[in-house]
Amino acid sequence: MSTDTLVHPDTTTDESTTSDIPKYFHYVKKEKIAESAVMGTMVVALCGEVFPVTRSPKPGSPVCPECKQVYEQMKKS
Repeated sequence: MSTDTLVHPDTTTDESTTSDIPKYFHYVKKEKIAESAVMGTMVVALCGEVFPVTRSPKPGSPVCPECKQVYEQMKKS
């Protein structure tokens, strides 16, 4: 079993939010985005959120603070 290194994550949206809170875009592995968008498979964000890819982020979209924190820690290593 091998582990891939997340070099530059893309983001996707969490469609499960039903409240008035703005939806966050999450960091996920790049190679999983296309697969999820085409096949409808679930992806796992750096924060642990599991969801299917349904939208792409636009510049200035809100990013999940937990994903951002995990990504910053990964960059330091």
